[in-house]
Amino acid sequence: MMSDRLFGTDGVRGTAGEYPLDQETVARLGAALVRAMASDSRPLRFVAGRDTRESGEWIERELARGVSSAGASLTSAGVIPTPAIAYVTRAMGYDAGLVISASHNPFEDNGIKVFSGQGEKFTEALERKVEAIVKDTGWQVDGAPESPIARADVVDAYIAHARRAFPDPQLLGAFRLAIDTANGATTTVAPRLFREMGFDIEVLSDSPNGRNINLDCGSTHPAALSMVVTDRGCRMGVAFDGDGDRAIFVDAAGRIVDGDAVLLMCARYLKARDRLAGNAVVATIMSNIGLELALRASGIDLVRCPVGDKYVMEEMVKRGLSVGGEQSGHIIFSDHLFTGDGIVTALSVMRIMAETGRELADLAGELVTYPQVLVNVRVKEKKDLRSVPAVAAAMDRVEQRLLGHGRVLVRYSGTELLLRVMLEGRDQQEIQSLAGEIVTAVKDHLG
Repeated sequence: MMSDRLFGTDGVRGTAGEYPLDQETVARLGAALVRAMASDSRPLRFVAGRDTRESGEWIERELARGVSSAGASLTSAGVIPTPAIAYVTRAMGYDAGLVISASHNPFEDNGIKVFSGQGEKFTEALERKVEAIVKDTGWQVDGAPESPIARADVVDAYIAHARRAFPDPQLLGAFRLAIDTANGATTTVAPRLFREMGFDIEVLSDSPNGRNINLDCGSTHPAALSMVVTDRGCRMGVAFDGDGDRAIFVDAAGRIVDGDAVLLMCARYLKARDRLAGNAVVATIMSNIGLELALRASGIDLVRCPVGDKYVMEEMVKRGLSVGGEQSGHIIFSDHLFTGDGIVTALSVMRIMAETGRELADLAGELVTYPQVLVNVRVKEKKDLRSVPAVAAAMDRVEQRLLGHGRVLVRYSGTELLLRVMLEGRDQQEIQSLAGEIVTAVKDHLG
């Protein structure tokens, strides 16, 4: 049975060609977006961008068919990073921006995410409204699938915007940089931008063929980048994901630097310059306790939220904060955009290096990552854990033992009958033993 829910934590996702990314549903989605946002004052204008997946072009055509059938227009910006669409939607006065991408997923998948005219991801309330319209069988999409789509080149505008994150690149002096564009959306922007800024760059994975996006490359597979950084004597490497909204770094010795380390260095940099709004940072439940403790030592609060940069953005907006992100490399700077931007993240890290005179390894070394244990336990049903006294008592005991220097996260899988038990603390053996206490209680009473 098909679910009424189309939108997940990051837009509509699925296998290209299958529901909800079959041709008819995609066209209905385009029309439903127009209907949900309908304005009596003028026809709506949408802009779309995509990554390099072979399904991107036909999905764009079907979206355009749906959008035009409902009386609006869609302009294509072609292959371009997700944050570029978020930026030009706001800067060029479009009513919504549509991104056709499945981020770091393999090429068979694709997705559609929507940005408002303010360059922010759609609210869940608006998503539910769109879903209800798609579900309504009382209307159909008309219009020819081969209608011409208007084109716009917005790369120059986005590059000019991104460069504001690091206005004085000459401060770095001679800088050899390796970049991995994941055979994805940043291939059209990143090599050009970094060359224009005067850097000596080594480029990996910049020959997309529709099927090699994220294939053993990019932010989820940084091993090749690490080798190039050390072999070619680069001061730093940066790997983007398929749609360009996240970045994972490699220091000069080839060591991986993740989003937690980037959040710490950015927060401390901004605080030292009295630019850290709210004196707090947003991170998800997956960020290491080491980040929380390091921020606390600098007098900075950490606000945690569910996994997903949409939730990071919502928390930042609610609290008026300037930086937030995920361990996976989504970093949001509210001064630039309310969405992750891998290129802006890279430029921000380079700016910190330039203005502090420190290398990436030195900056990242300030984060002490605590050991972690993750155990998956199969359960018969997903009961409220607090309603099972033995499990609740085991969790309380462990939380008390780790109070102030560790963390307990126990949650059900969203898709399977599994309970995930995650502990972080100073000592690997201690947290393994403590995790065992919770796991035993779960197996005895829920297994």
